[in-house]
Amino acid sequence: MRPASLSLDLDNLWTYMKTAGIAGWETFPSYLDLVTPRILDRLDHHGLKITFFIVGQDAALKENRQALRRIAEAGHEIANHSFHHEPWLSRSSREAMSAEIAQAEDAIGDATGQRTIGFRGPSFCLSTPLLETLCERGYEYDASTLPTFLGPLARAYYFTRSDLSAEERKKRSLLFGSLADGLRPINPYEWNLSTGRMVEIPVTTTPLIRAPFHLTYLSFLATHSGAIATAYWKAALSACRLFGVQPSVLLHPLDFLGCDDLHILSRFPGMRLPSARKLAIIDMVLSDLAKGHRVMTMREHAHELRRGRLHDRTPSFEADSATLAT
Repeated sequence: MRPASLSLDLDNLWTYMKTAGIAGWETFPSYLDLVTPRILDRLDHHGLKITFFIVGQDAALKENRQALRRIAEAGHEIANHSFHHEPWLSRSSREAMSAEIAQAEDAIGDATGQRTIGFRGPSFCLSTPLLETLCERGYEYDASTLPTFLGPLARAYYFTRSDLSAEERKKRSLLFGSLADGLRPINPYEWNLSTGRMVEIPVTTTPLIRAPFHLTYLSFLATHSGAIATAYWKAALSACRLFGVQPSVLLHPLDFLGCDDLHILSRFPGMRLPSARKLAIIDMVLSDLAKGHRVMTMREHAHELRRGRLHDRTPSFEADSATLAT
């Protein structure tokens, strides 16, 4: 069977509130005690081991450590999702990037007992200095690219449903990427960096049309029609098979939570659905993926890819020309 990787960005309640400008995020409200057992139960039901990208700030708080430790004890890979979860990380100075990554590493390692060797930037933020910093720190893979043309449209939709000032919107001007991201490869490749080489595993989008099909989009479609959401997922998976793409599928905690669990995030896509509907979508996706693929962690996928032949790519990002001196 074809290989596929599965990952989950463990964005906590406060990270959604922070990105959307919802007051109160500074107290770091959490739903990890609610959602973590639910996620682990569904993964165990389908016999899957995946990669969890964890935010360092959550790992630094004692009240979250039991939930995070359970993930590691269940045999899942732990990876780095930055410390402060700020989508403008790619515009920071090299020193600030290194400090951010190191701080997350230390907190995540203390909480889970695992050293992170994989990274995904918040809201898919990435830049050449960030990649070089990761490579210097011994990271084996990055998973921060989403090759789609729809990033600016998603950002515009997001801004219409947020309470952000003009200054805050400027900070988030690269949120979800640019049109140029749609030209990036869908298949994994290897970055050729001044500091070394590193595997890039993009979040898979549908071949040719470059439309995202991770679970956030399926939940959004299911709000309007469950049949359309199911057909969209199956068509995307079939297109990957047809074009020889090894899918890397992305999950989020909100894929496991419904309007009966949270009201404060009702403005987010798919959060008008009850949790039972969301879990039914999850079960369909995990079942389909497991039937047709050898589902593995990102680390395992990166190691397998390295045994084959990967195309080289020299990084070029819009954020590079706008790097801030902080």
